[in-house]
Amino acid sequence: MDYRNTSASQWYESMVSDMNGFPFAFRYAGIEYSGFGGLEALGSERREIEGRIENEFTYGLNDLRVKVLFCHYPSFGVSEWTVRFTNVSAGDSGILEDAWTTLELEGDSPVLRGILGDHVNQYRPYEKDLQEKPVSFISDSGRPTHVNFPYFDVSHGSGGTMLAIGWAGTWTAEFSYSDGKTKCSARSVNGMRTVLRAGESIRTALFVYAPYQVRDEWYATNFWRAWFVECNLPRNDASGKKVQPFSACCIANDTGLPNSDGSISERHTTWRPSLEKMIEVGAKVDVRWFDAGWYVAPDGSSPESDWWGTVGTWVLDPVKWPGKTFLESTEFARENGMRTLMWFEPERVTDVENLVTNFDYKPEWAIQRPGVHSISNNIGIPECYEWTVSRICKLLKENKVEIYREDNNSDPGSLWRYLDSQESGIRTGITECKFVEAHYRMWDEIIDCTLSFGGAGFVDSCASGGGRNDLESLRRGIPLLRSDSDRSSTSLRLSMTTSFNRWVPFCGANTKEKAYELDPTGRTDVYTWRASYLPALNVDSQFTQDPDQDFDMLRFGLNEWKQVRPFLLKDFHVLTDWHDKNNKTGFTAYCFSDPVQRRGVLFLFRMEDCEQNEIQLKLPFDADKITLKDQDSGQVTEVAGKETASFLLDEKRQAKLLWISW
Repeated sequence: MDYRNTSASQWYESMVSDMNGFPFAFRYAGIEYSGFGGLEALGSERREIEGRIENEFTYGLNDLRVKVLFCHYPSFGVSEWTVRFTNVSAGDSGILEDAWTTLELEGDSPVLRGILGDHVNQYRPYEKDLQEKPVSFISDSGRPTHVNFPYFDVSHGSGGTMLAIGWAGTWTAEFSYSDGKTKCSARSVNGMRTVLRAGESIRTALFVYAPYQVRDEWYATNFWRAWFVECNLPRNDASGKKVQPFSACCIANDTGLPNSDGSISERHTTWRPSLEKMIEVGAKVDVRWFDAGWYVAPDGSSPESDWWGTVGTWVLDPVKWPGKTFLESTEFARENGMRTLMWFEPERVTDVENLVTNFDYKPEWAIQRPGVHSISNNIGIPECYEWTVSRICKLLKENKVEIYREDNNSDPGSLWRYLDSQESGIRTGITECKFVEAHYRMWDEIIDCTLSFGGAGFVDSCASGGGRNDLESLRRGIPLLRSDSDRSSTSLRLSMTTSFNRWVPFCGANTKEKAYELDPTGRTDVYTWRASYLPALNVDSQFTQDPDQDFDMLRFGLNEWKQVRPFLLKDFHVLTDWHDKNNKTGFTAYCFSDPVQRRGVLFLFRMEDCEQNEIQLKLPFDADKITLKDQDSGQVTEVAGKETASFLLDEKRQAKLLWISW
């Protein structure tokens, strides 16, 4: 598909030639500035890098330097920008506040589409007619995609615009319509109102403006997915190639020991039987997933069940992993064609007193507030950042851990705001600004570390599941598990795929159906496997501890996933209405397809309580004839491209996989 957009590229070049009308405004020292016409132009630079045009502008405003990085992707007509403010004086700057990006989109009948975040909303989609009333979203928790989701599709006139806010902190988005124009405003660091100390520098979110030319929901979806995959996916390794679909497995439930969560039950004596059995039965995955609970507690004890309340040391527990035994496990995996992924949670600490006593931690690095149980580790302080990152990189390098997994099981927003209030002067938002920018820098440094010894060029992004899936983070990481709750029912898994995958192509889910997320065993069959085929396949299996383990079914799922994975980052169409996890009375149907090869794969699910055995579908391909081949029976049928096709599924809880060509 050719997504070049001449008018969008012309808009970009018109902005470059005259930044007076740039869609960004802020207030400084009590004066409002819209665009950059009221600032002193100090210089500009233009670069062209890997299909992207970059223009960098520097402006002066009294004791402030304002730097705008303004980029464009000609193959897609997508533009993006960030703005940086730096105090170049020897004293405090004036007050900086009200920093907003605002765009006006021309065209009638505007409709806003998107999804809500993880957690309580479980990626529920929405559709809002902006002619009826304005719509706004506010995310204040500090986990940017935990409740709301900073990606938006505005259909207007004969086309539309995709928008995104890339910021791993707080944000606001507002939409309204009047007199034939839709006003879209976005900001990061909610309520920011701060002076900058001498030499201090802060930046805004990454703002993305992606207009498209055809007013069609699935044209918009696949325009966005194509740009996301081509221009945003991180590198797989030092080769520079994009990350590709892979399988992973956590073996913590295969130790024979109680496992409260994570990998807390894993020991130097438990890993080998599981990995050897995995290899023996022909069910080897690409990545061994090593999760929470492997570290020594701040008081020096060995955690048996409390993985949450003992984080912060980032030192291997010598009781569980004496000497070089953990390195031996990663070497074994590597020798057998597997990489190792390891869990960390560097934004949170526990038991600060013992961290100070035993691990050279400084008490002023911990953001604590009376009445708040969680404690944030303030990586916005350079010394704290260095202490944290050096410990992580040392452990990764010494044990040759190829992939870094990061979690965040607390909402830091209120702690950021509390620390702001403890500073002298007007400093609202400064803690968040420093913290979030340090976090991006930390991921860059960790990726450099893993690449240095042949590891991955990406991290695994997690924050209690799907709490950190902003675009800026996903240029460095992938959500291996898009939601913690996606370890439960198959109906929820299908619900999430049909909403979340429109926006984030590379993600993963569990491969079992469970009554509770942390159950060690669950249901696994063709139906659940086929609902789990995503770019990250998180194999849930007990290789030695489950006497009922069906290795034939395990091999079936892995092998069939390998057949479909070439299509999982291509075009995506959902052919049935969205449903929530509790609605199992209908069909779910979607397909992944390669428009260049004119091939793909169609998934059909007759859900558990569906009384009908037949579904009528209009396939989304512009062709006179479409050929379908049933994966199970081998039966080949042809349907007219412009006609509705009928599909029979004889049983409830049945899944069909059909290969498509046209």
